[in-house]
Amino acid sequence: MPKDFDTEAYPEPPRQTPVVDKQTALPNPALILSKVFYYTVDLPVTTFRDTIDSIRSKNKLVYYHQKFRRVPDLTECQEGDYPCYYEAEMQWRRDYKVDQEIVKVVQERMRACQQREGNSYEQNCTKEIQQFHEVTKNFQSRYGDLGAYASAKKCLMKQKERMMEAQAQSA
Repeated sequence: MPKDFDTEAYPEPPRQTPVVDKQTALPNPALILSKVFYYTVDLPVTTFRDTIDSIRSKNKLVYYHQKFRRVPDLTECQEGDYPCYYEAEMQWRRDYKVDQEIVKVVQERMRACQQREGNSYEQNCTKEIQQFHEVTKNFQSRYGDLGAYASAKKCLMKQKERMMEAQAQSA
């Protein structure tokens, strides 16, 4: 502040912060409870979580997209090789689920186009409709009529029957 200010209008601020005048010698119970909670609950839990997070960050795995190696098909398994049969069955089930999701995605695209275009969807969504019909035809030819207990073996037999029918028709 300048030296020539009015001291009656603007009194000088105190030089030190005033000391709090305590009315009692007893400590504040809320302060005690908050400290007890912090040291008994919050600090151990936070320390434990930080330790676990540091361990996890070292070996970070991607949980949402697991990649499997391709395994031999049932046709490539040796006779009596049951682990190979099992792996081929699991591979077939993964392929089945992937093909189901492909059909769902294409169907969603077609429905979104139909919703967007309204009454003129037949003209403007021909590509999506044609793609949907092709995907569903392929899915039906591979997995259709397998029943509730579909397996890689049943699918292979169905494929074999289709090939035999195609050979009979061509001959």
